[in-house]
Amino acid sequence: MTELRGITWDHTRGYVPLIATAQRFAELHPDISIQWHKRSLKEFGDLALDRLGQEFDLLVIDHPFVGMAAERRLLAPLEPYISAAFLKDQAQHSVGKSNASYLYNGSQWALAIDTAAPISGWRSDLLANAGVSAPSTWSELLTLARRGLVVIPGVPIDTLMHLYMLCIALGEEPFSKPNCFASHRVAIEALEMLRELAGLVSAECSQFNPIKVWELLAVSESVAYCPFAYGYSNYSRDGYAKQWLEVGGVISFDGRARFRTTLGGAGLAISSHCRHIESAAAYCRYVAGAECQSHLYFDSGGQPGHRSAWSNVEVNRRSHNFFRNTLQTLDEAWLRPRWSGYHDLQNKAAKVVHQCVWGKQDPGDVVSTLNRLAGEVEHRDVMEERA
Repeated sequence: MTELRGITWDHTRGYVPLIATAQRFAELHPDISIQWHKRSLKEFGDLALDRLGQEFDLLVIDHPFVGMAAERRLLAPLEPYISAAFLKDQAQHSVGKSNASYLYNGSQWALAIDTAAPISGWRSDLLANAGVSAPSTWSELLTLARRGLVVIPGVPIDTLMHLYMLCIALGEEPFSKPNCFASHRVAIEALEMLRELAGLVSAECSQFNPIKVWELLAVSESVAYCPFAYGYSNYSRDGYAKQWLEVGGVISFDGRARFRTTLGGAGLAISSHCRHIESAAAYCRYVAGAECQSHLYFDSGGQPGHRSAWSNVEVNRRSHNFFRNTLQTLDEAWLRPRWSGYHDLQNKAAKVVHQCVWGKQDPGDVVSTLNRLAGEVEHRDVMEERA
């Protein structure tokens, strides 16, 4: 009997579909047993892969880890174990840059089994009661926030993702220049905008992650709208929470293009320490395939990475068109850097940005710190595969 151990993250979307697929895979392959374990959402984004890779064969990972993992050979490259035809299908059916986010230094290090980016979500009944509709511009969002109807995720990592989004909206992608987070002018303006919004919502938002935001909206009798939080299709399905949530794209500046949010999601990877890589690869192919993604994976609470699931009529019917209504936002999402050292920079940057947006740290000092942090990291963009 071949036994494999996997580690994923602790939410219905991240854990239950892997339990279900492991059970079905074992029924199809009685000689292979897969046991899945879980860690918190914060640990999913924080814990180093070197330790996890020694304990587990299968790893559900966040793509900013890829550069470090490739440099240290913590993961097994998939090309020797998964056919070129399958990998081509994954690339052709990627949602936005999800597939490319795990392609680095010429190798595919994970399969995009899950895709997400910040989207908007709301309670139509509560907006109607308030006599308003979902906003379409930044100024309309601020007006709604002044009425106490808006909630946003404000933990450090999400606050940083909001800052990325606003910098891009102001015309400058973060880290687009060597050794620099962003120009002083753009970064200051983006921070001030974010501070203004933070000052109009509950201070409790500073401790909310996206799951907390969607859970709150599902039971709320007052707060009605979230402008940008990583999407969870579970909350748009009947029977999952008290009230299902309507979702859509994100707002724009008045008279300008829509905001571009920052790509998230999760990839299924194989540890380089795995002693049964062929068996692990067979399971990865099964989970990432179009058939499983559109049926068992989604049926079990998953948020598929294969594009065919996002356009599937039945998948959309059962999620109140969650996937159809947000696909454009996912396709337009910005891909974070993945060079080795970025993840450590991200953690440090998130803390100082959080202190500025939700605390009293001076924006000018924060921008200087962000640019200093960017300058301390050796950029390796030349190694990245651009989608």
